[in-house]
Amino acid sequence: MKQLTFLFLITGLVLASSCNQKNAISAGDIIIENDQARLVISADGTTKSLVYKPGNTECLVRNRKIPFSTITEPRPYQNEVKLAYPNKKTTFKSNRVRKEGNKLIIGYELIPWESTVSFRITADYIAFTLEGFSLTEPYGITMTEPPISEMWFLRLPVKNLGHWGDWLNVVWNDKVAVNVLAAEPCANVDSEEGEGYRILQAGVDEKVRLTDVTAVLLTCAKDQLLDKIAVIEKDFGLPDGVASRKSDLYNASYYWTSNITPLNADEHIKYALMGGFRLMNIYYPAFLESRGYRLIGNYDVYRSEYPNGKDDLKAMLKKIKDAGITPGCHFLHSHIGRDSRYVTPLADHRLNLLRIFTLARTLGKTDTTIYVEQNPQNSTMAGNRKVLKIGGELVSYRTYTTTPPYMFQGCVRGIDNTIPDARPEGFMFGLLDVSEFGATSVYIDQYSDLQDEVADYIADLWDAGFEFIYFDGSEGVNPPFWFHVANAQWRVFSRLKPEPIFAEGAAKTHFSWHMLTGGNAFDVFPPEKLKEETIKHPFREAPRMQDNFTRLNFGWLGYWLPDEKTTGTQPDQLEFVTSKAAAWDCPVSIHAYPSALAEHPRTEDNFEVFRRWEEVRARKWLTEEQKKMLQDPDQEFMLLLDEKNEFELVACDQIKDIAGGSREVIAFSFKRNRDLYVCYWHISGDRKLELPVKAGKLTLMENLGSAIPVEAGENGSGIILPAGKRRYIRFTDLKRGDLLTAFRNARIVD
Repeated sequence: MKQLTFLFLITGLVLASSCNQKNAISAGDIIIENDQARLVISADGTTKSLVYKPGNTECLVRNRKIPFSTITEPRPYQNEVKLAYPNKKTTFKSNRVRKEGNKLIIGYELIPWESTVSFRITADYIAFTLEGFSLTEPYGITMTEPPISEMWFLRLPVKNLGHWGDWLNVVWNDKVAVNVLAAEPCANVDSEEGEGYRILQAGVDEKVRLTDVTAVLLTCAKDQLLDKIAVIEKDFGLPDGVASRKSDLYNASYYWTSNITPLNADEHIKYALMGGFRLMNIYYPAFLESRGYRLIGNYDVYRSEYPNGKDDLKAMLKKIKDAGITPGCHFLHSHIGRDSRYVTPLADHRLNLLRIFTLARTLGKTDTTIYVEQNPQNSTMAGNRKVLKIGGELVSYRTYTTTPPYMFQGCVRGIDNTIPDARPEGFMFGLLDVSEFGATSVYIDQYSDLQDEVADYIADLWDAGFEFIYFDGSEGVNPPFWFHVANAQWRVFSRLKPEPIFAEGAAKTHFSWHMLTGGNAFDVFPPEKLKEETIKHPFREAPRMQDNFTRLNFGWLGYWLPDEKTTGTQPDQLEFVTSKAAAWDCPVSIHAYPSALAEHPRTEDNFEVFRRWEEVRARKWLTEEQKKMLQDPDQEFMLLLDEKNEFELVACDQIKDIAGGSREVIAFSFKRNRDLYVCYWHISGDRKLELPVKAGKLTLMENLGSAIPVEAGENGSGIILPAGKRRYIRFTDLKRGDLLTAFRNARIVD
């Protein structure tokens, strides 16, 4: 027994006892291991064990017969299987596996196919590549490739370790991480939930590629995961997703603009610096002639403010950089505008079609009813999305029939200034894939080269000096979405030289992790709902993103002027969002327009909130304990500058019903050095607040430590405070209940 135990120790099979060793390894089992992990695959085609060797930790759920691989066919094709089983989508499990050199030969129940999966072992990871398929017996039909819809060539039932990163596809705890990672866009990496475990898997999709696809298994200490992913990114020529997450700008917020030009760049820079923003994100209509999303494809048309075209853009970006701000760009990379040359006067053949129809009758140039062979049922009836592409012509329809004869009715020919034409019976055409967001653009057929053409336009503009990018409209691709969302981003990203410092995007899939450092920014929420929506959306997503070893953007934030309908954007709103973002090492972003910034009475206060929190991010000032405090969804906080001009974080609570319920003044109380303090301001002007408190019980300050005099109230019954920009009051010998009563009984005066 000692000799047997010693033998197992030599081969790395360190288990609690010889009995456990016998249970772990059986005749025919396959062992694949490196310095970090030992994977055991049973001869019967199931996944048996995955041990993290430095910690002697079993990572897989035991006593489950989980197939190492599966093949899914749209219906059975082997004749006897087809006769014996229902003709429907069917999944066949691996039931045998053998090792030949560095290859796994995997067989499956019922079907006469074997797959060949090669593996490559390195010190940091194990790479698996699906090389091909072979028949084990005559098939009885003419077919060389298995008629599969999808296939998983690596499946690992990993125990629930406490954390699950659904984007990166990683299960981890403080000691160990297990990650199945795509080594290229064509690898379909996903998971399947079980009871007490999650199957991490990698495979292929017949709509993308069936062979020569690689995925990687990482089993390592949690704190080493990013470093090992960096090795994989280098080895496989992937984007530097790890490096971007280690950049000093990883948690930097950005100032977003759609109207900066060489003529007003100084004004934008002034406001960006006022808010301490290290980044400026520029939406492409700022420099290209465009109406909304409509221009992509005509990138040679610069706005009139750029008479020298790209040279003026370069000069403006250099000015931004000289001010210490890193410029980025914002594009809708997969959208084609409906007034683009790709749409009018002849619609390009590379626009995506959702469905194909066949003309059941000849179509004349002026016909307004279109007869088709197929039932149009479930074709869109949404607004301006009701568009057919017939050759190079676009046609709108009013309605359609769902019983024979099938027809589109109330058609308008030659919309979007396309050219009507006659078509013969039997002509095939399609339902155009029009964007669901405003119907002002259409989507590219990702199986064509049009995305590459657009990518070349974007790369030419990128060359002007941009350093990060936002991939907007990333959801605007054709299925399968797991592939095309990331691959469309990759087709652009791979052309950008030098590589972006980081990127964000409106949608993400697994491979996007290497490109999208920050995932996404949420769309703008109105002032009265901002705090609620922040907790509902980005705040809830933040821990999930942290489980994926990354962050998100808590913006975009809008900027509203106060009026009779809204308080407008106020300091407490911005403090709430940016503090909750900082709790998870996340940034924010703001949609900024100088005209609104100049008109808003509280812009200086609002941007001082940004400035303080951006300095906190840049200096990494927050402790882990402070971050935990900030993660309380119900508690608000304020970042102060103390008497020594140093940061101080305090919990605060809003004072409600000021001056009998007036919305004009906003105030928050907090405790500091045993005294009660209040930070208060007027939302839109400069007025006065009469407070029924004796002057001796308070100190009014512009900033902490800089006292200013107060005015006595009428009949000496209280004091009158200026109500405009943010100011602070320190109360001595006053209970909180009395303070709240005083503010409820306050009076706003001119």
